[in-house]
Amino acid sequence: MNEEKAAMLYDFLDESELFSSTVEKTSRSLMNVPFVTGNDEIDAKFITEAAKVGLKTLKGHRSVGGYRASMYNALSLDSVKALVEVMSELESKA
Repeated sequence: MNEEKAAMLYDFLDESELFSSTVEKTSRSLMNVPFVTGNDEIDAKFITEAAKVGLKTLKGHRSVGGYRASMYNALSLDSVKALVEVMSELESKA
């Protein structure tokens, strides 16, 4: 299931024009997926929309910035789907 969760998010990031992965494909983690938008306005909207569906603590490392989705074993596939849906919806409005 962890591979499925990571693939779902990485596939979205690889196709997205708004969000992007910060890690080369050969070095990607199944558990922690860092990503960025590069736009402060989009960042604010993303955090707001994610919080509305219960997705919190997505902020990345304080010195690196961006976001980090932690997908440990207890995190459900539905939670990752919700994250991708929020990101996709935001992208469609950008």
